[in-house]
Amino acid sequence: MAIQIGERIPDVKLRTINPEGKREVSTGELFRGRRVVLFGVPGAFTGTCSNRHLPGFVDHADEIRARGVDLIACTAVNDIDVLTAWAREHGATDKIVLLADGNGEFAHAMGLELDLRPFGMGVRSQRYGAIVEDGVVKSLHLDPPSQVTGSGAEALLAEL
Repeated sequence: MAIQIGERIPDVKLRTINPEGKREVSTGELFRGRRVVLFGVPGAFTGTCSNRHLPGFVDHADEIRARGVDLIACTAVNDIDVLTAWAREHGATDKIVLLADGNGEFAHAMGLELDLRPFGMGVRSQRYGAIVEDGVVKSLHLDPPSQVTGSGAEALLAEL
């Protein structure tokens, strides 16, 4: 079952990168005491994720932060090297924290897995956008893999 509004984000270890290099991060620690806009994508370098979902957050990052958001984070079932290259290509490196969920453990713990095995992509994350305050989900919007409506930057910005 998918995580619900009012529930705490599961504490899972993910990979990220910062100026000091690659590192493991606990979602419990990362979200503690912060207001976070979190979005999940089925995969880096895929059509809708690259052409619509990520670019919206890059374009609106300053506006989102101006509304009291401490962190904008993106998770995908990809490794950190793929996410880093994807962020570089889209100018997201300094705007969005990329969280690599390489084994899909976070997607599973959130109840937001998406079975794309029929398309040769394995089990991924659903497309979603959430507002999280001090580790608790305040808003959650799921979209089909090829659409960006409620999970997009513009929709979440309107809620902030």
